[in-house]
Amino acid sequence: MSKRFVVIGIPDAREGITLPEMPPGSVFSGGKRHHELVKGLIPEDAEWIDITVPLSDVFAQYARTERPVVVFASGDPLFFGFANTIRRELPDAEIQVVPYFNSLQMLAHRLVMPYHDMTIVSLTGRPWHELDRALIERRQKVGVLTDGDHTPAAIARRMLEYGYDGYRMSIGEHLGSETEERVTTLSLEEAAHSAFQRPNCLILEMHEGCSLATDKPFGIPDSQFALLDGREKMITKWPVRLLTLAALELQNRRSLWDIGFCTGSISIEARLQFPHLQVTAFEIREEGKRLMDINTHRFKTPGITSIIADFIEIPVDNCIPPDAVFIGGHGGRLKEVMKKAEDVLLPGGVMVYNCVAPESVTDKRIHTDSQEVFEMTAQELGLVLEEPMRVAINDYHPIIILKARKK
Repeated sequence: MSKRFVVIGIPDAREGITLPEMPPGSVFSGGKRHHELVKGLIPEDAEWIDITVPLSDVFAQYARTERPVVVFASGDPLFFGFANTIRRELPDAEIQVVPYFNSLQMLAHRLVMPYHDMTIVSLTGRPWHELDRALIERRQKVGVLTDGDHTPAAIARRMLEYGYDGYRMSIGEHLGSETEERVTTLSLEEAAHSAFQRPNCLILEMHEGCSLATDKPFGIPDSQFALLDGREKMITKWPVRLLTLAALELQNRRSLWDIGFCTGSISIEARLQFPHLQVTAFEIREEGKRLMDINTHRFKTPGITSIIADFIEIPVDNCIPPDAVFIGGHGGRLKEVMKKAEDVLLPGGVMVYNCVAPESVTDKRIHTDSQEVFEMTAQELGLVLEEPMRVAINDYHPIIILKARKK
């Protein structure tokens, strides 16, 4: 017989709670805050299981009882809520959900704001990635669930830092409380220097006619980047850059590694055009840190993880495994770079490398045919080579785009 759960959504204020009829003999569960809110509404001698980390301990306690479990959760239990956790951990469980308004619904109601077109982002115990994505995608209306680190002020400061200043922020505090509820609409500059009571959530709305809606480039002109020693030859030219992104098949990828990023042009263009991507960029030169910082702010691309170190020498276990790898620089050690990257490249992933056509290299004494090295190493590693693409841009040397796929 499958475990039975009744998951009840409640507001964050005791005066707004009305409980439905519950199975007799139930065990009750929820966070400590939920217990404080409902303890006068459940039997005095009721068994209570606190929801704390690690959750494996909580589910072990659920497994030890044969009685139905009534779980209290904030708002709508299926809206980034605990009902989803139960479904994931116990897919065969019988689950009944009794929802309440989620906090972003309540805030939209207070503002009399239609919310069917709102992008929802949760930063509760999560990194910045999904908020960054919504901003890069120029979403007009974004609802954000906050936590103690991702506060309204911290969110406003990050948006201002990366040039997303064309939004207003509406913050709801203690929504549902008759005595503590407060709703405030501020500019980002005002929000960045304000403090708000928890729990809170917020809605970002782009100003009408804001230039952010139309300023997202497709193919950034090379001259707009901060360059290494001002040398335009040290950057992947924008037509080649876009062809390289196409070769990497980034529309279908989750994690891109850019090895030898130099100015960061590949990482930044990838982040702009494919904001869902997790981008990790490696560069051995210390100057790369300054260039990446300038260029990510210039082109409004938060969320790129840049690592200044020798790629071959550093551990990469803590990096998100890639399903796309671009090798923009290798310091004469292309074979070693490929071997290390292939070690972590996910099945079905691709590796792309751009090299100057052999006839364009004048000093044959120091040149190793990198196309040959790439192709031979790919074969040694069991990668499937695809047809090279030769590209010539104006008077620049022809470039060959090489690509290999992991089986």
